[in-house]
Amino acid sequence: MRLLTALLACALLLTTSPARAADKLTVLLDWFVNPDHGPLIVAQELGLFIEYGLDVELIAPADPNDPPKLVAAGKAEVAVSYQPQLHLQVAEGLPLVRFGTLVATPLNTLTVMADGPIKTLADLKGRKIGFSIAGTEEATLNAMLRTVGLTVADVELVNVNFSLSPSLISGQVDAVIGAYRNFELNQMDIVGRPGRAFYIEEHGVPPFDQLIYVTHRDLSSDPRLARFLDATERAVQYMVNHPDKAWELFVKNHPEVNDELNRRAWRDTLPRFALRPAALDIRRYERMAAFLKDAGLVKNTPPVESYAITVR
Repeated sequence: MRLLTALLACALLLTTSPARAADKLTVLLDWFVNPDHGPLIVAQELGLFIEYGLDVELIAPADPNDPPKLVAAGKAEVAVSYQPQLHLQVAEGLPLVRFGTLVATPLNTLTVMADGPIKTLADLKGRKIGFSIAGTEEATLNAMLRTVGLTVADVELVNVNFSLSPSLISGQVDAVIGAYRNFELNQMDIVGRPGRAFYIEEHGVPPFDQLIYVTHRDLSSDPRLARFLDATERAVQYMVNHPDKAWELFVKNHPEVNDELNRRAWRDTLPRFALRPAALDIRRYERMAAFLKDAGLVKNTPPVESYAITVR
């Protein structure tokens, strides 16, 4: 009788004890919510973060340049960023490390009008080329031009801010560097002014991870990071297996992206998500570091393990 009473008391204690609180994790996006963030939104909607004991808050930045800086300052745990920018930020002394990959291929292109006079990169000589971000885009363009015996001195650079496809369609420039193959090309096609892309990784630029997850160096061994990647890995698998259902989950709480452009971008981005977000390709980071050094954007190429890690 005493044993039965004790067992009942234990059962009552277990059923009335509060559930363990999930570990908070703040993730700063690189831009407003869009299909590039698919695995994060799907993981949230499927309850995968909660399943891994995480309470993840996704925040779109007011300024897309801020997320890595805020993580470096300890204001958030994770930021979505870009591999080339990580190299530059580490060179500037920011205490950041890459611990996962979101989009595993370049998205940037050099884009021209499909019916325009630019048929090859050599045709860019003497032409106006629009750009948004100084530094990395100029280095990318220069590498591409070198494959046909040209340099940026042979073209006229025009800062069009982030008005890439409008400036190209309007004739303000003859080409733009930095247009995303999953967005700008679809945007141009939708308005009946299709573009043609020169893919940067096919013209002198080493392949790289377009979007990565970065954290503060002091959080390198934080167990939340591995659970975060486990959840997003499962989300990517779900998206690959059930693209239509995943799209419905994506737009469920983000109706502002439920349009033709984002549907097309979703389709085009899907095969580019990292199937193994925790996997680290050291050679890929060494090549990009060397590329940026050759371009004069960084002075040194520190060991990859000092700014790119795997988590367990």
